[in-house]
Amino acid sequence: MKILSSVFLILLVFSFKLNAHQLSTAYLELTKSENEQLTLNGQWKVAVMDLEHVVEFDKNADDVITWQEIKNQKGAIHQYLVEKISAQQNNELCAINSEGDLKIDSHFNESYIVTPIHISCPNSQSFSINYSALFEVDANHKAISAIGNISRVFTLNEQTQIFSFDETSYLETFVEYVQQGILHIWMGTDHILFLIALLLGCVLVRKQGQWQRVESKKQILVDTAWIITAFTLAHSMTLTATAMNIISPNTRWVELGIALSVLFAAINNIWPMIIRLGWITFCFGLLHGMGFASVLGELGLSNEYQLMSILAFNLGVEIGQLVILAICLPLLMLLRNNSWYKKAIMPAGSVLIAIMAIQWSIERF
Repeated sequence: MKILSSVFLILLVFSFKLNAHQLSTAYLELTKSENEQLTLNGQWKVAVMDLEHVVEFDKNADDVITWQEIKNQKGAIHQYLVEKISAQQNNELCAINSEGDLKIDSHFNESYIVTPIHISCPNSQSFSINYSALFEVDANHKAISAIGNISRVFTLNEQTQIFSFDETSYLETFVEYVQQGILHIWMGTDHILFLIALLLGCVLVRKQGQWQRVESKKQILVDTAWIITAFTLAHSMTLTATAMNIISPNTRWVELGIALSVLFAAINNIWPMIIRLGWITFCFGLLHGMGFASVLGELGLSNEYQLMSILAFNLGVEIGQLVILAICLPLLMLLRNNSWYKKAIMPAGSVLIAIMAIQWSIERF
């Protein structure tokens, strides 16, 4: 009974985690022009379904949001923007407005409202932006900002960011992009679940048509090292090639391919088709690298240290990946000692991952 309760609890927690894939993300993109004042012009891009939580678009309650309904709420969108986004310089508020027409854009197969935003500060010194939009309805919301060659991420715990257009040092740029790489892998649930799906089978071996525990811890570490190395080499190659514009993949098909890779890894645990996963992991890693690069493209590359920015971001991804590995692998090695791991946890966990992967595949198709 205790075992069944433990299995139920683990799967329940795991299922809650699965629901966190669709993270709410907005984009704050600004360019600067300097006269006597510092002027920033750009746009705030936010998903229609996110903004609908705080600005009521569907007035007729027909569960369909039309472009006209969005335009009718332009004043409410403006009011919300100026309440939730502010800039400050030398303890004085900068002027901010959203004059201009609304637009619609598609981002990762989701409709986004593009709202103009204009900020004027007294001088060209460093300034800060406070961003508090949507945190009241989604604590996991984040906003990726790109101002010139400076990238920042606003989160619930980091709502204020300082921007300075002084020349950024090599070390500051390196640390910033490493942090963004770590942040992305930890927020990219599809990447995490792909790794977990692979790791679920690393502590087992297929014998006589049945999964059996791997007795040797050394063998588990060797098998895991091969898989992680193949994944790392592959996504490092395509991340670098895509970020440097050597290849230009279609984002929609890349995201669909990533979802399908997660689905395959999960199904392969239930109905094994490929036992030696090194080469297939390498192939799927190429897709995941292109996905990493799309995020790096949104953040923007440092003008002064472009190659270093790519390498630092990639290093951050690897650090984040190793942390996940360090947490999951010892736990799975411990769980494999119980017969219910191969009978319940591994197949049930794989089914849950497969269900989420199917949902992502449908959404991204």
